Amino acid sequence: MRKWLVVGAGLNLGLGVPAVVPVWMVWYLLSNWPLAALGWTRREPTENDGVWPWFVVFGPVVLLFALVWWLANRPVRRRDEGSGALYWSVGAAATLAPTVALIVASAL
Repeated sequence: MRKWLVVGAGLNLGLGVPAVVPVWMVWYLLSNWPLAALGWTRREPTENDGVWPWFVVFGPVVLLFALVWWLANRPVRRRDEGSGALYWSVGAAATLAPTVALIVASAL
């Protein structure tokens, strides 16, 4: 049971390295529009193109990564006999680990 959870964690940690790009893209989009409109962040002062170009550019990249992530995790999850919630939680945390490491390293 635990073998496939560890394999899934390793797989998602490896996928987390290229995931830095789509995670940054989602953050950039959120921080410049809905979160800035709520007053939680400040907009990029040079950003005046609107949202549409970012959906055209970011959308395919984020969707492609999500598809690769799901297709890579599906066979491993089927072999894991543990709960699905545990597997997907560990997978999401492992995927976000490289991004979190970069954020922490940049703050030092």
